[in-house]
Amino acid sequence: MAKAKATTKDTAANLGFEAKLWLTADKVRNNMDAAEYKHVVLELIFLKYISDAFEERHQKLLAEVSEGADPEDPDEYRADNVFWVPTEAHWQTLQDNAKQPTIGKLIDEAMVAIERDNPRLKGILPKVIRLGRPALDKHRLGELIKADFGPEYANTVLTTDYSRN
Repeated sequence: MAKAKATTKDTAANLGFEAKLWLTADKVRNNMDAAEYKHVVLELIFLKYISDAFEERHQKLLAEVSEGADPEDPDEYRADNVFWVPTEAHWQTLQDNAKQPTIGKLIDEAMVAIERDNPRLKGILPKVIRLGRPALDKHRLGELIKADFGPEYANTVLTTDYSRN
């Protein structure tokens, strides 16, 4: 049986920021065990994702104010299956404070605030940056939060094309 030839055409395997992402993540990981590091990364990915979804919905609601939309009403977000993200949990807020020595505490507090304002998440979100990982280098954590992969990657979805030629 002939082996299928691998191609990079129409795949997300070569988006251009993989090397930067890998180096940034590796730098932050330092000597942390991968089994522990995944919890830190997953928490940050969750925060970034819900903050981006919230901001996208917020911009749409701002454009619809003349039609009666209220960008300050959490139900406007929940109606579109978007979590309400309080100001202290916005990704931009975390980025603005990324160089603070308290960044781990701020991230944990962001998770608490999200749970507070989204009852269906109550008690299920991790808060491991500061509490569960006291040895995590906060400077490196701040670098990961501040990492800029450019606006051209803002809505990139990482996928793999398994089709064969």
